[in-house]
Amino acid sequence: MATRSRIGIQLSDDSILSVYCHWDGYPEFNGVKLVEQFNSYNKASELIDGGDISALWTNAGWDNETLEQTGPLYYSSRGEEPQPRLDSDLCEYLSPTGAEEYHYLFTNGEWVCYNMNQFDDSKLPEIVQIPSAALAV
Repeated sequence: MATRSRIGIQLSDDSILSVYCHWDGYPEFNGVKLVEQFNSYNKASELIDGGDISALWTNAGWDNETLEQTGPLYYSSRGEEPQPRLDSDLCEYLSPTGAEEYHYLFTNGEWVCYNMNQFDDSKLPEIVQIPSAALAV
């Protein structure tokens, strides 16, 4: 079952540029991989610039072939052209769409994870701790 997420980066004017990610959106996988692999503004920005993502960290291609490098599997690699979404601020970014269970935001030099299942119209979604331990393989 897919655990969908939205991955964003806060820009200098406080707007947020983000992409959709279909698989493994929970903090124990995507959260850990974001912290391990995309831990600077430049790396996070480059990730977002690629557009929507099927899997954040994989070595399997669209036909289940083994790829030479492990990394994001972008929808653009199968000919789609999804563009990053621009939200004017944090409240707009965190507005529930019904699709993503987690929203990740690179802000102030670190990743923050919001549990969208805990959304309540009266307050922002709950911030969830991203585990610091490496993933078991």
